[in-house]
Amino acid sequence: MIWVNAVLQGVLLGGLYALFACGLSLMFGVMKVINLAHGDLAVVAAYTALGVVAVTHLPAVWSFVLVVPIFAALGYVVQRTLIQAALNRSVLTTLLVTFGLSVVIENSLLQFLSANSHSLNIGSLVSDSFSIGSQITIAYLDLAIFVIAVAVLLGLQHFLSATKHGRLIRAVADDREAAQLAGADYRHIFGIAAAIAFATVAFAGLAFGMYSSFDPTIGTDQLLLFAFEAVVIGGLGSLWGTLVGGIMLGVVQQVGAQVSSTDQILAGQLFFLLVLVIRPQGITSRRRTA
Repeated sequence: MIWVNAVLQGVLLGGLYALFACGLSLMFGVMKVINLAHGDLAVVAAYTALGVVAVTHLPAVWSFVLVVPIFAALGYVVQRTLIQAALNRSVLTTLLVTFGLSVVIENSLLQFLSANSHSLNIGSLVSDSFSIGSQITIAYLDLAIFVIAVAVLLGLQHFLSATKHGRLIRAVADDREAAQLAGADYRHIFGIAAAIAFATVAFAGLAFGMYSSFDPTIGTDQLLLFAFEAVVIGGLGSLWGTLVGGIMLGVVQQVGAQVSSTDQILAGQLFFLLVLVIRPQGITSRRRTA
């Protein structure tokens, strides 16, 4: 039962990883942009929630009402200015620009907010749990984050397949030139996709701030790495592959922690390398034939 509990905890942890990774997957799938500032943006969202709670006295769990729209607007502006200017030059330039943005964000947080750790106070919800049998315990917060991750992915899937703007995003992702000839403004569509990606990373940042403590450096040190691994394991550009990749990464980490508490992260890295060797296109992706 100890191993069953480890697998269940890994599945729930995978929901958090998938929530981090879905915005990264969306931006790559639509614009072929790997946003190296993704983890730092999640940290900024958590700090923004702290500010919202301090100013409005809203409960931390409701801070998303303000934080998510702010980040959606920020995503549109950043894409139409910084990222689009980089895309006009080359995809490689976007790597340099987003890396520079990551450095600026991290050092600005260290300069103005110090290196101290913080967390979003949600009261007893952070420790409340229920038991299944004698050895399986599931935290309500972990379960809520997993449900939110699935709901976000379902919402994104519905948006992309059943709405006008969603179909435009898919069309631009498949063939930008053909969509432009049909009258679509691909820059505006890219902005919408970036707004959605930034909104999802805001959700992820808030979830992580409630789940654990955060500081200015954790975005690059951990969050970006885990999100990138989940995307690659599941398959680049696949939303449901991102969920599969996040769950597999979470399960491997939790099983590794059962072997040794110091091997949790190492187990995930080794699994990531194994997937790169065996299926570099990702678990859910099909091999392309010439």
